[in-house]
Amino acid sequence: MQVTSTQGPLEPKPKTVNGATYLRIPIKTHLIHIKEDINPLIKGSVMPLVKDGDWLAISEKFMSIAEGRVIHESVVRPGMLAKLLVKGVTKHKDDIGYSHPKKMQVAIMQAGYWRMVAAMLIGSLTRLFGRRGDFWRIAGHRVSEIDGFNPDAMPPFNEFAMLGPADPSKTSQELEDRFGLPCAIIDGNNINVEVLGMSAGLTLSAEQVREILLDNPMGQSDELTPMILVHKA
Repeated sequence: MQVTSTQGPLEPKPKTVNGATYLRIPIKTHLIHIKEDINPLIKGSVMPLVKDGDWLAISEKFMSIAEGRVIHESVVRPGMLAKLLVKGVTKHKDDIGYSHPKKMQVAIMQAGYWRMVAAMLIGSLTRLFGRRGDFWRIAGHRVSEIDGFNPDAMPPFNEFAMLGPADPSKTSQELEDRFGLPCAIIDGNNINVEVLGMSAGLTLSAEQVREILLDNPMGQSDELTPMILVHKA
């Protein structure tokens, strides 16, 4: 994979949350290799910009690729359960979600066949009474963090499913210990943002971090901005 664009910071994207304005600075990178060491990227592209009080948000997908937690579509064969489950998932206009049978099959591989059957049966029942989300809670195993098989993603990663980072909180802390920069790993898209892990030096709550990044300033297409340096104006 080749470097496809100039690396470095882009124009800050300001956002005001609870009366405080935050400048979110997208950090443009090259398209990383699977299992590429991201420490040189942080050292060279992020650290020269850091001011007191700054913190770094890192994309879940970026970390998953760096950790090698990816599965190529060629090794995934969706079974009958996966094809049945996708019929009941919520469809989103701008996000593939779990409407792809191969992605659902990866979730079954992660959680186990019978656990997913139980999640389907119980989730369908409780949904009749207005409860939503039980399917994912029962499936567990962080299957809601699985991403990929998105035809709009940048090649070659449109051909991969990505499991969530192995231990987002631990990785965030290791990066803070190395660089002295508080970090958060987030799962963001055009529908929602979730904070998967934070280092101890980040003084904001997970909900505050989520609110600051809720408009997904990293982008969802080919922006190549998997890291956001956040500065309180």
